[in-house]
Amino acid sequence: MPCCRLWRKTSIKNGQKGPSLKKVVLVGNPNVGKSVLFNRLTGLYVTVSNYPGTTVEVTRGRGRFLEEELEVIDTPGMYSLFSITAEEEVARQLLLQERPAAVIHVADGRNLGRMLPLTLQLMEAELPLILVINLMDEMRRLGLRLNRDLLSRRLRIPVVPIAATLNEGIDELQKKVAELVRQAA
Repeated sequence: MPCCRLWRKTSIKNGQKGPSLKKVVLVGNPNVGKSVLFNRLTGLYVTVSNYPGTTVEVTRGRGRFLEEELEVIDTPGMYSLFSITAEEEVARQLLLQERPAAVIHVADGRNLGRMLPLTLQLMEAELPLILVINLMDEMRRLGLRLNRDLLSRRLRIPVVPIAATLNEGIDELQKKVAELVRQAA
C-alpha cells in the first residue's frame, strides 16, 4: 500500500481547492473497529481505545482501491441515523450532505443482531452500502460462524468478513469498494 497522508478540506493554497476525490465513509457503533480499518485503508494512524467515544471528530485520509484513489472518512460511533448525541449528528450530517460514493458499515460479528438495525437504516436511506463484519478472528475463537452469502442475498448488499487487526479481508474489501464506486458512477 502506498504511503498516505492525512489531509483536511481546509488546507487550501493560493485560493485553490484540494483534490476532489470520491468519498468512502466508515460508520458503525462505537468499538467495532472503524478506526483500525481506517488505519488499514489509509496507512495512517488514528488513536484507538477500548472505550466509546475515542473518535469524536471526523478523520480524513486517502486510500487506494485498485486503481482509484479515494478519500476515506472515519466517523464517530453511531447507533442510529436518528441521532441523539453530537457524535451521531456529525456522522449523520456527513452521510447526508457529502454524498459518499460508498458507505462501509463496520459491524462487530460477535453481536451482529445488535448491529443490523443500523444496516437497515442505511439501506433505507439508499446509501451505496457495504456491510463489513469485523472481528472474524474473535468469532472463530468463540466458535461462531457467518453465512455471508445468505446474509448478502437477504440484504441485497455486499457483505465482507474481515479481521482488521490481522489485515484479513482488507484486499477483498478494497475490491468491493472499487466495484461499488464504479457502479455508482
